[in-house]
Amino acid sequence: MCGIVGYIGNRNGIPIALAGLKRLEYRGYDSAGMAAFDFKKSGVFSIKRVGRISNLEMALGKRNFEGNPVVFHSRWATHGQPCDKNAHPHHDCNKKIWLVHNGIIENFKFLKDKLEKEGHKFYSDTDSEVISHLIEKYFQGNLEKAVARAIKLVRGTYALAVISEDDPQKLVAARFSAPLLVGVGEGEFMVASDPSAVIGNTKRVAYLDDGEIATLTPEGFSVTDLNQVQKEKTVEEIEWSLEEAQKGGFEHFMLKEIFEQPDSIKDTIRGRILLKEGMAKLGGVEGVKDKLKEIKRLHIVACGTAYLAGLVGEYMLEEYAGIPVEVDLGSEFRYRSPILDKESAALFISQSGETADTLASLKEVKENGVLSLGVVNAVGSSVARETEAGVYNHAGPEIAVASTKAFTSQVSVLALLTLLLGRQRGMSKSAGQNIAKELFQMPKLASLVLKENEKIKSIAKKYKDCRNFLYLGRKYNFPIALEGALKLKEISYIHAEGYGAGEMKHGPIALIDGNFPTIAIAPSDSVYEKMISNIMEVKARSGKVIAIATKGNKKIKEIVDDVIYIPETIEMLTPILSVIPLQLFAYHMAVLRGCDVDKPRNLAKSVTVE
Repeated sequence: MCGIVGYIGNRNGIPIALAGLKRLEYRGYDSAGMAAFDFKKSGVFSIKRVGRISNLEMALGKRNFEGNPVVFHSRWATHGQPCDKNAHPHHDCNKKIWLVHNGIIENFKFLKDKLEKEGHKFYSDTDSEVISHLIEKYFQGNLEKAVARAIKLVRGTYALAVISEDDPQKLVAARFSAPLLVGVGEGEFMVASDPSAVIGNTKRVAYLDDGEIATLTPEGFSVTDLNQVQKEKTVEEIEWSLEEAQKGGFEHFMLKEIFEQPDSIKDTIRGRILLKEGMAKLGGVEGVKDKLKEIKRLHIVACGTAYLAGLVGEYMLEEYAGIPVEVDLGSEFRYRSPILDKESAALFISQSGETADTLASLKEVKENGVLSLGVVNAVGSSVARETEAGVYNHAGPEIAVASTKAFTSQVSVLALLTLLLGRQRGMSKSAGQNIAKELFQMPKLASLVLKENEKIKSIAKKYKDCRNFLYLGRKYNFPIALEGALKLKEISYIHAEGYGAGEMKHGPIALIDGNFPTIAIAPSDSVYEKMISNIMEVKARSGKVIAIATKGNKKIKEIVDDVIYIPETIEMLTPILSVIPLQLFAYHMAVLRGCDVDKPRNLAKSVTVE
């Protein structure tokens, strides 16, 4: 959730790190701060401000500081309310050691009590401050050795960047279950929690693994484990450009990313569809194809929007590949004693690849010796590195907190996986060719849906003052009802519920009246007639209905209040098209209500705490 950026090199690090931190604003935060070594005064200075990074930037601008090395941070509160004293960086008793921290220290109370008995004075309400005092306790002139000794006592998750007034030519970083990377430049190095923070300065990065410590100097960087044993790291190239992370003329990142979906879907399926053979080719799982052929159960584990993509995948895989599938929330998977055996595989879906609950579930699966697979957008992320095999989305950077193009990319990957596993298990060539052909058409069909934008905007104007919505769907579009409701809640702060349409009579129908509109996802598929019956039940109670329907269906206009059309495709792929109008509807509702679309309150893009 929080953002870390650090710099050491031959330039003033403050503007460089500040620019990087601003590129992490999408992650969600409530305060920001920095610390830097000022060589002119031979000491560390720090500024912290509650609220937006612009408040920190304003404070820095007034003083015209220069510093190197530097650490910057944007905080999302876990321990201690948002305020200046709880903002990062945190320091030791003598204000000589300064650190920024992402994650949660589970045993901080025990450590704090012990340190206070030893005479350490604490000034904040955070768990993070404990680490600075532990480093102080063990510091004997060498910063990385003190960090190594300190974090051996810590239980929980952390990504750290540390500087010291008494070892000023170093920037030390450490990681456990929270993302952290080293940016490698010419005579300068950075540390960051996300590659977008360093991409304006370098495209070469080395990703830290759990239990590793990186020591950065202007001359280079080295990585060790907690016992100071040297580790070899591979420097990788970031594939996307800084320009790809900019708005490109759109009012908001979310709108840009919605309109990028024809291209992101095309990039997801590019080179992976074999039309003539009716097959999918997924290089990332090629090495485990034989294992996949033998599995008899698949667990899909994810959180939030990725979880809902997994629910769509459940329908696909069970219907076309004949594999029993269970879809679990990452936050619940570990606590229900799932049946894990050698005939099972587990698929972990995460846009960032750093979702804490999903990662914790992945570790449990690996401990049980179960085949682990990943569907990840972020190259080099923890899920990508920890799973045995998997598929990259190649959807490009997604900046808005509310996921859009990552979702349709995830569903597209699940369709490819269904094609691959289905053909392994008796799916006919003609059936495979039909799925492959329709999936190949998705980018073009998504472009047609986007042409409905102005109409969707006008419908949003009509309903912008409503305080409640019911979203209904069946079969493949039941998860889309959940996703549509989630999007509306996330960015417009309107109460919305997604339901299987058949369940409406078991409770939610009591809420329906003229001020409680329903969005019904009713493409011309195998459950269309059932959906029409549910729509009629809403209309009988004076409820307003907005329908998502297949182009050419004129009859539905006679029974609903508004219709948004999507192109015709095969049933299993309708979710890719039906979700786009719901994304646009949520977007326009949020804009009309004056909400912060890209950074909705209380939310973060990458949820790195459990």
